[in-house]
Amino acid sequence: MDRIKELLTKKNRRRLANRLFYLALMIELILMIVEKSELVFSYESYVFRITFVITFLAVIITDHDSRQWCMIIAIWAFTFACYRLTGKNDLLRLATFIMAGKNINLGKTMKLMFWTCLIGFSSIALLSLTGILGHVSIVSDFGRENEQELRYAFGFGHPNTLWGCVYALMLLWIWVYGSKAKWWYFVLVALANLGLYKVTVSRTSLMIGVLTIILAVLVRYLPRLRTRKTVYILTVIITPVLCVAFSVWSACVSYIPRYFTRNKYEDFINILDEHLNNRIHNLYRANNRHAGAIDSWKLFSDHESVEYFDMGWVRIIYWYGIIPAAVIFVLLIIFIYLCYKRKDAWTLIVVLSLSMYTVIEATFVSQYIGRNVLLPVIAVYFGSYLPDKHSFLKKVCEKGKIATDV
Repeated sequence: MDRIKELLTKKNRRRLANRLFYLALMIELILMIVEKSELVFSYESYVFRITFVITFLAVIITDHDSRQWCMIIAIWAFTFACYRLTGKNDLLRLATFIMAGKNINLGKTMKLMFWTCLIGFSSIALLSLTGILGHVSIVSDFGRENEQELRYAFGFGHPNTLWGCVYALMLLWIWVYGSKAKWWYFVLVALANLGLYKVTVSRTSLMIGVLTIILAVLVRYLPRLRTRKTVYILTVIITPVLCVAFSVWSACVSYIPRYFTRNKYEDFINILDEHLNNRIHNLYRANNRHAGAIDSWKLFSDHESVEYFDMGWVRIIYWYGIIPAAVIFVLLIIFIYLCYKRKDAWTLIVVLSLSMYTVIEATFVSQYIGRNVLLPVIAVYFGSYLPDKHSFLKKVCEKGKIATDV
């Protein structure tokens, strides 16, 4: 009996919960890496259920007081209702995953993600270059008036997928190592970004990558920016406000004919959409249901709303519904506020870059938890914010990153 009591102490339960979280994280990362390659794996739904059960157990065995349990149950009730209405369990799985990771060692976890992804993505490219698995290059019509355009994928199936994976690695590197990186490290990252553009020919991605590197250099060598409230306010204005506003506007004007314009305003839309590879018009014209256009939005989505398209913020609203999306937008603002309280401009860079990228690409709006590089940070930051019988404000206002025992 004494042995059982010893095993059930608060400290031991926290350690067990953290280990369950790391197990779920590694499974999700490996599954995501497999999905990025050209391997065919048809049992991901079963893996999702396994990782959900693992993180659910982690939440259950973690010590919570009555107020925290009320909040946890309310979150589960809301996300379960979303699952029943939409047929998508993504929000339920994400919420449980986040709640399971509130006590992890954040620095070690992000390093684990970086090195796991680096090894996994490098393996995909190596297998492609050696002719074992995957195509090195693709010749196809990518919608840019060239029916035989050559672009490189190095085993990732599509050039944009290749860039998205390297982009995720860049974000993880900035978060983990950016604060201590020498100036020439940033130069190397910028050159790698330029080289990647040469093989993937992804212009918009190049701009996002360059902007991200510039922001990282500014934060690295102008440390006062980390404490400026204006920086965090501007970030909120850009994301979610402007990112969502642009996405809503795109969904509203997507019905306008592509080539038969009636005024300068419609000419502007067409010119803009040409630079976005028809992403705006495809919201209306890519399928018969006009999936993504404003008329297809609902307060809560349904089981039939499963179409894929590029604009990520629109996909969030279309897949899950206006109300769940609004909750996500509010939580994003709160997350940026938590970054401000911690003076964490490095996480802010990742948030800003990901948000702008998600305007045009839906890579990170996915059922694959391993794609979202910020989830461990969200878990720890929101975990410290949950009210308990102690002074949670002291935790919120604490500077620096939390690093708890594993």
